[in-house]
Amino acid sequence: MAKKAKTLTTEDGHGVDLEPCQRSDEVVSDERRPRLCDNARAVLARRYLRKDDQGNPVETPADMFRRVARHVAQAEKAYGGAEVAADMEARFFDLMADLKFLPNSPTLMNAGRRLGQLAACFVLPVQDCMEGIFETLKQSAIIHKSGGGTGFSFSRLRPKNSKVGTTGGVASGPVSFMKIFNTATEQVKQGGTRRGANMAVLRVDHPDIMEFIHCKQDNDTLNNFNISVAVTDAFMEAVREDSEYDLIDPHDGRVAGRLRAAEVYDAIILQAWRNGDPGVLFIDRVNRDNPTPALGEIESTNPCGEQPLLPMEACNLGSINLDRFVVDTDQGPAIDYDALAETVRLAVRFLDDTIDVSRYPLPEIERMVMGNRKIGLGVMGFADLLFQLSIPYNSPEALACAESVMAFIQETSRQASRELAEVRGVFKNHACSVFKDQPEARYRNATTTTIAPTGTLSIIANCSSGIEPLFALSFVRRVMDDDRLLEVNPHFEAVARQRGFYSTELMNRIAHTGSIAAMEEIPEDVRRVFVTAHDISPEWHVRMQAAFQKHTDNAVSKTVNLPKGSNVEDVRRVFDLAFELGCKGVTIYRDGSKANQVLSVAPVSETGSGFSAIVRQRPETLDGFTTKIRTGLGQLYVTVTEYDGRPFEVFATIGKSGRSTTAKTEAIGRLVSLALRSGVMVDEVIDQLKGIGGEHPVFQEGGLVLSIPDAIARVLERRYLGDRRIRRENGTPALIGAVCPECGQTISFEEGCLTCHFCGYSKCG
Repeated sequence: MAKKAKTLTTEDGHGVDLEPCQRSDEVVSDERRPRLCDNARAVLARRYLRKDDQGNPVETPADMFRRVARHVAQAEKAYGGAEVAADMEARFFDLMADLKFLPNSPTLMNAGRRLGQLAACFVLPVQDCMEGIFETLKQSAIIHKSGGGTGFSFSRLRPKNSKVGTTGGVASGPVSFMKIFNTATEQVKQGGTRRGANMAVLRVDHPDIMEFIHCKQDNDTLNNFNISVAVTDAFMEAVREDSEYDLIDPHDGRVAGRLRAAEVYDAIILQAWRNGDPGVLFIDRVNRDNPTPALGEIESTNPCGEQPLLPMEACNLGSINLDRFVVDTDQGPAIDYDALAETVRLAVRFLDDTIDVSRYPLPEIERMVMGNRKIGLGVMGFADLLFQLSIPYNSPEALACAESVMAFIQETSRQASRELAEVRGVFKNHACSVFKDQPEARYRNATTTTIAPTGTLSIIANCSSGIEPLFALSFVRRVMDDDRLLEVNPHFEAVARQRGFYSTELMNRIAHTGSIAAMEEIPEDVRRVFVTAHDISPEWHVRMQAAFQKHTDNAVSKTVNLPKGSNVEDVRRVFDLAFELGCKGVTIYRDGSKANQVLSVAPVSETGSGFSAIVRQRPETLDGFTTKIRTGLGQLYVTVTEYDGRPFEVFATIGKSGRSTTAKTEAIGRLVSLALRSGVMVDEVIDQLKGIGGEHPVFQEGGLVLSIPDAIARVLERRYLGDRRIRRENGTPALIGAVCPECGQTISFEEGCLTCHFCGYSKCG
């Protein structure tokens, strides 16, 4: 739909010209490239573009892509001279400006600038001594400052209460040191643009495993960590056999106890159901795909789990936008595999070049990176690809498409790596790799493919994130305080207009839930294709992850979304299926289970008062309604104002009651209003108020009214939920509730992390 050009005020107070989101096949001149939507330009200005001392952007998006292309292409001089470097600079610019491929965020931020650190993911060793632990802590701070995320295995640390021979004291255990790492991360803001993010892994046979499983139970601790249990094949076998297994003290290798495997597995599943942590890492499967086992075992991954790495190893990642590779043929829309192959080959060359021109934060990391030269080429825009091909995400056809596309990218990337090796040589550690006796496997890079998170990159490219289904078909973005912009997925909008059911009123209705699953006025075949994350059963999420994993060297960043009403057994089925289908790990998120945590990480207010949620300002005029409901203390009048059809404020007054009752009633209304304006879901408010008992319950139409708060809950439930409560609990959430701590808009959990599609905020850096 047509939109006016706008100017958005960024968080640093400066204006950015915005271009409406559009898609076009027209040729765009260099002066006009890249063709970016308004939100992409805003995110670039806020997080990526070079700024002066006052925080003003001093480069355009095109300037940024030229800066990156020029810097990365400098590596070409060592292999082909200045002329080749100039040619590749132009090709790299086209690759990015056409939004066919984007490298990981540190490359966009740091290439051609003083920092110069281009890798996104690192794994550091944690040794079982005080000096080693705090050396790693220092190293992680350096990495966070440079824009990278860090993974750790704490499995080498001796368990809690073990004797420490040098001091005569006792060890405090892995979880206590994780808290120290978490506090340090809190103090480091990466390069002024990215937050510190960590992954903590503990083996399932570590004596402190139960403490680790529950270490994020209260949602207020370790909020700079994702955590995963390193699950072994032997443990999974013990779960199936309902037997016990040994706990091993890592300090001396002795058996330190035994646990019933099924009870530990139950604890992992229950805690994941409660708030999404921990995930599981199938560590034996990861190491079966370790290309350099002679250099050591893989113990951990980067923060979102898609990049298993050896200690002191890093990886450069990038993603191809599949949305750009669909063409019309006589048989209908199809994937342009020729164009895709060309992009894959160029992207592999780009990523290999980044290894040479990057400045690494530690010499030990540089040695490991140069030795293995791992790269991770992945994809984004997969859901948009399926939309264009009219394939439902939750279908066998989608799984076949995923395998076909990723197998093609895998084979093409390996061929590109072989071609580079013919000119540049194989990676230095090739002789001690699994490829050493395979003449056809003389690769430049130990790995070539990874499915990484693309939350912010997909905003820039205006496509769906990674391999995730779309989080919403339509939603409302607040551009300024009183300026709201309706955004509709362009493929859905095109079909709606073509099929004649498009209307602004319908798009606004869709924006309340993001889904069209229950809208019978939309043709059934359209509803079947245009599914969103919560329309899809958990099984299909797992099967899609497994389909991509079959043809990916490293791992896949993917979240299995579950509806709020899911039970613990639903989580168990997800974990079991992920193991059965060959996934290297799995992360689940049950809708609403992290809502409190999202609010708890809101920034400290300028007044220094601590916690500060983002509270929406009240427009001058609002519509609403007033309802009378009888309570045991008299007639209660509940007035609710609405903003965009959602409850915004609640005013409650009680007739013929004492001052104390009147004051308490007013207080309830004020607190409910604050919650609603802060983004708390109306059904969460109802859940908190409904059922509160009082001294004078009373029967009336609709049942027993227990108290004033119970009456307010009934008014809200009747107006805003009704039969929608059933649909929500079965997996059709409203797009309200958990909010981004930076921009206050809806935040989603996908690709293993909390991600905001509006401003680019990511809990994982």
